This record gives sequence, structure tokens and C-alpha cells, in this order.
Amino acid sequence: MKLYDCSMAPNPRRARIFIAEKGLDIPRHEVSILDGENLAPAYLAINPWGTLPALELDDGTVITEAPCIFRYLEALHPEPNLLGRDPLEAARIEAWERFAEMNGMAAIGEFFRNQTDAFTDRALPGYAGVKTVPALVERGRQRVAFFHRQLEKRLGESPYLGGARFSAADITALCAVDFGHAVGLPIPADNAHTLRWHADVSARPGSAN
Repeated sequence: MKLYDCSMAPNPRRARIFIAEKGLDIPRHEVSILDGENLAPAYLAINPWGTLPALELDDGTVITEAPCIFRYLEALHPEPNLLGRDPLEAARIEAWERFAEMNGMAAIGEFFRNQTDAFTDRALPGYAGVKTVPALVERGRQRVAFFHRQLEKRLGESPYLGGARFSAADITALCAVDFGHAVGLPIPADNAHTLRWHADVSARPGSAN
């Protein structure tokens, strides 16, 4: 297998952490999003959506999207379990994992892309020709504030987002939170539960990826 990766981007980091938590060693091939390598013919021949990460199997099959890579690897390597041991736990993990992607990762991306010169003609991931909209910077900021309020509430009720143990939901939320910090939207200073959780999950060896 081979992971098509971009070391500075949060979505590929989700896959790297998941792979590390599984104790797997999968070679990586770097593709620069900032330089537009993900939109070049060589990469589009692998993933015509132009997004990262992508997992290429030994027979040439390509699995796109981080949650789909999660599912494939969990099926092959069920321990340690990261997606749920029973239907209810799986549903809770998936709900928070999806929330972290849609209301965290996507909101921060909206804030970041719409004020970054390198993405003037690439306001959305995976393709060119969509112009940035400066007004969406503030909307992104407001969406991220909602994301942080919901994290703080949940983490006041539960040690981890999916429940009593670390899961894929925490991986995606960690990548979103760290992405936010990198672009100027850190965890609010009075969000004590989120700060406790962030210190915990950041200390895991896999999170260094």
C-alpha cells in the first residue's frame, strides 16, 4: 500500500494518525496542495477528485477520503478498535467524527482559504476555478466558535468525544483543532474541558504524525 499525503494539511494527518494508532507502516508519497500538485495530471490520474489523502492498494485500487480509509484499515486490522465495538458506540463515534469534519475542519478551511492568496482561484478543495469570497472569512470564524462551544459541552460530559475511550472522532477533532490553532483560531482560553482533552490526545505517540 501507499498513502498519498500532504504533510501540512489536516485531512491527510487524520489518516497518518489512524495508521500510527493501528501500528501500521505504510509508505507515504508527498503531494503539495499549496503548489497545486494535487491538481496536476499525474495525481489526477490516481485520484480524479484531486483531494488528499488517498490510499493506493497493491493491486492499484485507490481509496479516497479519510473516513473511508479508516473503514478499510479497521476491517483489515480490527485492533485497537477505533470505530466502535457495538452499533451504538459506532454511531456515536461516527456522529462526532462527522461533526468534527463538517463543523470543524470545513469551517476552518472556509476561514483559511478565503483569505489566503495561494487559494484565490481554489476556494474549495480538489479543483480550481472557484474564486474565494472574503465575506466567508467571518462566517468561517463564527462556525468555528460554534464548533468549540459544542466540543466544550461534550467534553464536560465525556472524557473523549465518542465516549469513554479514544476513537476516530478524537483523531478528526484533534486535526481540526490543531488546524484552527495554526491559522489563528485556537481553543478559547476558558474552554477547560477541551484544553484537558487536547493535552491528553496530543500526548499520544500517534498524534505526533
